[in-house]
Amino acid sequence: MVKREIFAGADVLLDSPDLLADLAAYPSVGMVTNPTGITKAGDPVYERLIGKIPLTALFSPEHGVRGEMQAGAVVDAYTDEGTGLPVHSLYGPGRAQAEEVLASLGCLLFDIQDIGSRYYTFQYTLTDCMKVCAAHGVPVRVLDRPPFIGCEAQGNLLDPRFASGVGRFPIPARTGATIGELAKYLNDVHGIGCDLAVVPCRGVTSSLFFDEGDLPLVNPSPNLPSVDCALIYVGTCLFEGTNVSEGRGTTKPFELFGAPWLDSARLLRELRALDLPGCLFRETCFTPTFSKYAGELCRGIQIHLTDRRAYKPFDAGVMALTLIRRQHPEEFRHRSFLFNLFGSDEIVGEGFDPASYLAGLESPDGPLAAYRETLAKYRMYE
Repeated sequence: MVKREIFAGADVLLDSPDLLADLAAYPSVGMVTNPTGITKAGDPVYERLIGKIPLTALFSPEHGVRGEMQAGAVVDAYTDEGTGLPVHSLYGPGRAQAEEVLASLGCLLFDIQDIGSRYYTFQYTLTDCMKVCAAHGVPVRVLDRPPFIGCEAQGNLLDPRFASGVGRFPIPARTGATIGELAKYLNDVHGIGCDLAVVPCRGVTSSLFFDEGDLPLVNPSPNLPSVDCALIYVGTCLFEGTNVSEGRGTTKPFELFGAPWLDSARLLRELRALDLPGCLFRETCFTPTFSKYAGELCRGIQIHLTDRRAYKPFDAGVMALTLIRRQHPEEFRHRSFLFNLFGSDEIVGEGFDPASYLAGLESPDGPLAAYRETLAKYRMYE
């Protein structure tokens, strides 16, 4: 496949004397970034910015600036050895101190690859920073990155009663936006109100999947090793709120799901009977090395994509979870975290009909349609 020539917002910035001059006029600039914040040549963007703008601090999201932390691990403040810049943690107990530094900046840059899912925490790292910056008059400049799983909005919208760190706003499970587009939408529609500007990508289309372009692909998180995995994650991440393994601790996280007690043969039959588009299901076994059921043999299912653009990951995840719950009423368990991920408690409600529920999401006068219409005003790519 011939890859499309594209440039991330960071490369556009580095190639623009005017944009660099605007940043150089601030007394201090901070940057929120992680290993995905690289140039087309593969260099950390912050290293390329030193000497061009007054970069004084880096800010670390979940997983750390270098991506060495597993999900939920505390990232301590430290000094970056390569540049001597202080790195302040926006995740964990160091967050309050980091926000004090944010408030003192002249300007804040944000450069992280988002994947396009409501559960993904980096977008809330951005909006949290935007709120602090809005309160203290600090401008925010987002260096946009290409869509990771295309820009098709799908799934339900979160009920604000279930807002959490994996869903802060009433947006769909598959957001259908780049990080820059989403920042503009949330800043206006949900009243964050910061001084925001986005440096757009070049050569990007809204239907693009990241690996169809020619930028180097850095895993956006330790357990999202591919574009297909990130797409499937939009549905199977729901298993994180249950006692079903979502495949963490294997080489195919989120593409696998299962449990020691699961009747995988029966589940396979019923999943295949649904005739869901863009995928096939395969019975498999796996033994996680960490996370749920570490060291135990799990019987489960692997999802293989056959057509990315036809596949509806949220639908597949909801259907699979509902089937497991019905087939194993004694073994299946869920935590309240499932409601945070799903965005409501309907999924375990008495008489929940997944087919009717999912069909209703596509109602022409429903909240998903309204979201798509409003989001269209903030699109930057055809």
